[in-house]
Amino acid sequence: MKIYEKAPAKINLMLDVLHKREDGYHEVEMIMTMVDLADRLEMSTLPRDTIIISSQAGYIPLDEKNLAFQAARLIKDRYNVSKGVYIHLDKNIPVAAGLAGGSSDAAATLRGLNRLWELDIPVEELKALGAELGSDVPFCVTGGTALATGRGEKLTPLPNPPQCWVVLAKLPINVSTAEVYGRLRSSRITHHPSANTMIEAIESGSFSSVCEGLGNVLEDVTLQLHPEVAHLKEAMLKLGADGVLMSGSGPTVFGLVSKESKVSRIYNGLRGFCKEVYAVRLLTRG
Repeated sequence: MKIYEKAPAKINLMLDVLHKREDGYHEVEMIMTMVDLADRLEMSTLPRDTIIISSQAGYIPLDEKNLAFQAARLIKDRYNVSKGVYIHLDKNIPVAAGLAGGSSDAAATLRGLNRLWELDIPVEELKALGAELGSDVPFCVTGGTALATGRGEKLTPLPNPPQCWVVLAKLPINVSTAEVYGRLRSSRITHHPSANTMIEAIESGSFSSVCEGLGNVLEDVTLQLHPEVAHLKEAMLKLGADGVLMSGSGPTVFGLVSKESKVSRIYNGLRGFCKEVYAVRLLTRG
């Protein structure tokens, strides 16, 4: 028996950091949604008690450093599963890109093994397991669009944003989320994007209001470390994107585009100096 799971990428429509908590994490407010750029996982049971991961991508770890591996081990240990599993990971989401590719892979592994091994774990319990693996994993378990608070694990579902095209561009650099948060000084943030403003824009279905409400306080840190990310944002705006923002801790920049006629121009213009460019749609539910 084989189980297939899709692991979509996420983007942050807004990301605010309120303060650093006593446990070392940061208190955040984020509004996240998913796009139709996805890894794909194929899972099958092995008779021996082991976890094996393979991938066509030669640049990702296939051992304990891989979040999908950690998810499989967590669910095996927590529910006393003596079977093994073989997972093939078809990697399409750029790594270390601010798109939660690893977190989405972990979430897909939890969902898939729940089905493969017929564990009947409720969704809320899967999300709690995901929180043990990373702050973005609970959101990736359910997907859709949500307000995330706490360290990112407390989720409030939101309606679908207005449908549009999304052009993603990742420069050939990797950004450490831990380093970006480590350099962030929440007391020095001069402008906090408003979660309420973005929620109102989404609920009203106003594409222009969504574009106006985009904001990410991590940009200041990443742009200081990598000024070329700022140049990428400027290029995307000049090419005609309606709203532009860095996703997560970067370095991926996304542009929201309402008219399909603009997408090719933006895509081709960015391909001139950026190898990893994707034109996708928002992945809405319902």
